[in-house]
Amino acid sequence: MSGVFFVGIAALLLLDQVTKWIVLNTLTKVDTVALIDGVFHLTYCENRGAAFGIMQNRVWFFVVITVAVFIAVVWYMIKYKPKNKWLNFSLTLLMGGALGNFVDRIFRGYVVDFLDFRLINFPIFNVADCFVVIGAILLACYMIFSEYEKEKKQ
Repeated sequence: MSGVFFVGIAALLLLDQVTKWIVLNTLTKVDTVALIDGVFHLTYCENRGAAFGIMQNRVWFFVVITVAVFIAVVWYMIKYKPKNKWLNFSLTLLMGGALGNFVDRIFRGYVVDFLDFRLINFPIFNVADCFVVIGAILLACYMIFSEYEKEKKQ
């Protein structure tokens, strides 16, 4: 299973970096592009912090945390070879997203954000952030339901 895990991470990382490359080559020249005016825009933003812009300019903190978590997850995947597809998929999404933002921090010193939901005044985010959030939700669901199944069997 670990082969699929690493290929999945690489594919997600590539997708994230391609979207950011497109943004860097198009959106930096304009303020914003309204896809649905007042609702959803593409807006170039340099995020030097974490989610919602917290902990600004702490690049090395995020680099160390990402490396530590990546090593822990890879160790877990290799040692235990989990069979559950939801667990594997959630960890792949989490790691693909984390590494997408990691690459930005290492090579740019900031994370490229561009997805701008203005209708709800949500902070600007990127594809890697989507992977992390979806992966975290799936992992939480897996953990909750796997515990429920264990209790049901007892």
